[in-house]
Amino acid sequence: MIGRELARIGLFLLMSLLPLSVVQAEPLLIAHRGASGERPEHTLAAYERAIDQGADFIEPDLVLTKDGVLVARHENEIGGTTDVADHPEFADRKTTKVIDGVEMAGWFTEDFTLAELRTLRARERLPDLRPANKRFDTLYQIPTFEEILKLVRAKEAESRRRIGLYPETKHPSYFAGIGLAHQAPLLDLLNRYGYMTEADPVFIQSFEVGNLKALRAATRLRLIQLVDAEGGPADLPGTRYDDLLTVQGLADIATYADGIGPSAALVIAPEGATALVGRAHDAGLQVHVWTLRMENPFLPAQYQRGDDPEGRGDFAGYVRAMVRTGVDGLFSDFPAQARAAMTPAP
Repeated sequence: MIGRELARIGLFLLMSLLPLSVVQAEPLLIAHRGASGERPEHTLAAYERAIDQGADFIEPDLVLTKDGVLVARHENEIGGTTDVADHPEFADRKTTKVIDGVEMAGWFTEDFTLAELRTLRARERLPDLRPANKRFDTLYQIPTFEEILKLVRAKEAESRRRIGLYPETKHPSYFAGIGLAHQAPLLDLLNRYGYMTEADPVFIQSFEVGNLKALRAATRLRLIQLVDAEGGPADLPGTRYDDLLTVQGLADIATYADGIGPSAALVIAPEGATALVGRAHDAGLQVHVWTLRMENPFLPAQYQRGDDPEGRGDFAGYVRAMVRTGVDGLFSDFPAQARAAMTPAP
């Protein structure tokens, strides 16, 4: 019994010293904002459920508070993901801002201290598509990035496996412009918790380019250039994401990042799989595709099922098709179902 226990501990320690790509047989499974199909996104409950369901990585989108604390929210505007509108003491905080060229009205994390945010509770962001998640409304606080790191440490000790972190810097040039840059607090926390090299289970992602180039000069942690099917990096107004995905564009990305994070439509188009994965691999880049969801509105037409626009489609078929393209990782709101779909039956 003692020998078997020591062997298990030895395997865990060996895995902790190896890059995840060495011990990972399937594409990496990245829990998008946690198990956000089953719990309100970016809550400790969503992250813990994703870990328990076997996700390799959990993804916190990071924004900052007025006092410079990194917290997990999809956007710095929190009117749709918290109960802030129900707090009369914060009524005068509602405002309109231009974030990355887009006018947004609501309440913003950078106008609240962490102590003030602690008085709020998270809500389901997509209540019409995910009504079952509404039963969790107002149960959970907005977590700090450090609380997420502590959760990961605790779950690693419990499960005896490495659990990866996949933080996204949200609107980094906007936050830097108001004196709340991501880089210092992000790297400080990661370093304090022992994440410092390319062997550690961390990817830092961004839709912006300058942010990633600055990070590359400051860290050996792996970086991912996010790309969408439309638009371009907010910090490079004259550049389109299409420009980044040419042969030359991918070669340029390879000088400062370890991979790309394309939207699913860039990998599987209506007519079938594209050549993007092969081109990226030729440039020495990993490909982590986002985001695979079960509901019909988020599925390509060929995988939608039934007449209910809010119903669920052939998610398993979609996952398997994505895996066949050769992607190195995929984001999903439904890690348990994604894992089941991409794991061959015995």
